[in-house]
Amino acid sequence: MQILKSLWDFFQNQVLGMKWLSNLIGGIFSAAGLDTSSRWTGSLIFFIYDVIKITVLLCFLIFLISYIQSYFPPERSKKILGRFRGVGANCVAALLGTVTPFCSCSSIPLFIGFTSAGLPVGVTFSFLISSPMVDLGSLLLLMSIFGVKVAVVYVIVGLIIAVTGGTLIEKLHMEKYVESFILTAGSVNIESPDLTKKDRLVYAKEQMLSTFKKVIPYILIGVGIGAVIHNWIPEEWVASALGSKNSFGVLIATLIGVPMYADIFGTVPIAEALFAKGAQLGVILSFMMAVTTLSLPSMIMLRKAVKPRLLAVFIAICTIGIIIVGYIFNTIQSSVLL
Repeated sequence: MQILKSLWDFFQNQVLGMKWLSNLIGGIFSAAGLDTSSRWTGSLIFFIYDVIKITVLLCFLIFLISYIQSYFPPERSKKILGRFRGVGANCVAALLGTVTPFCSCSSIPLFIGFTSAGLPVGVTFSFLISSPMVDLGSLLLLMSIFGVKVAVVYVIVGLIIAVTGGTLIEKLHMEKYVESFILTAGSVNIESPDLTKKDRLVYAKEQMLSTFKKVIPYILIGVGIGAVIHNWIPEEWVASALGSKNSFGVLIATLIGVPMYADIFGTVPIAEALFAKGAQLGVILSFMMAVTTLSLPSMIMLRKAVKPRLLAVFIAICTIGIIIVGYIFNTIQSSVLL
């Protein structure tokens, strides 16, 4: 058992976390005669290390997920969802959301397509919540920083929020608050062509390059903010605002995260820096969920498809769920589980 634990720790720290890369960059800076203990040098090391690490993980994960996604085009996903009813349909929709693109804005066109195809609104909202909040990429990336238990619990609670949110919207009969042009648009029932393995590999490569070009600005911004937090903001400031002594930390993090726009790869370096400074885990995860699920640009896009009352219910359900999850994580942070 100890051997397995050692192997896993090595995989988490050196493969996913790439700690060797941080040591290598620090060694190069030291060999160049730079003081690695200074704030400026430390910020630069953090920036270079995190950009390289996240870029490598990003490209690998996008390629892998895009290859998987090639088996689930919208037409096929619609047919799969159409076979289920009730909470089971919400669960399947939430699970399908894990193999879709990374940001909320890219999920809304699929949400509109599914709704136009006649799928229940609650089911499509389960998909819309799950898609940006939970994906295979977030699982592996969170494992590289917080460990497997935190990553798995994050994914599970994200799916619970997605299923619960969609089910509540279904029970409230909010269909009448979808814009009429969405409901009357109908859908084109086109069978997806059979793809060869070569076709799927080409598709995965194109998706990787396309997604990378879209998210790299947010990665650079996120890592830059993380570098500032990591090396310039005093630890006591972060602990005071977002640590265990501030019972409003989860609320603050959620409200700060809502107007921002980024995907999981842009928020992770900020989360990593906050965690190192003593911020509570629940606060950090609430911030990440708020940014990826309730970003202002995605809410503006969603408003084009639904009426204000449904949009308000969606935001309220997600916000309350995120806050509850944050406080749950804070409560159990010191337990054996986390």
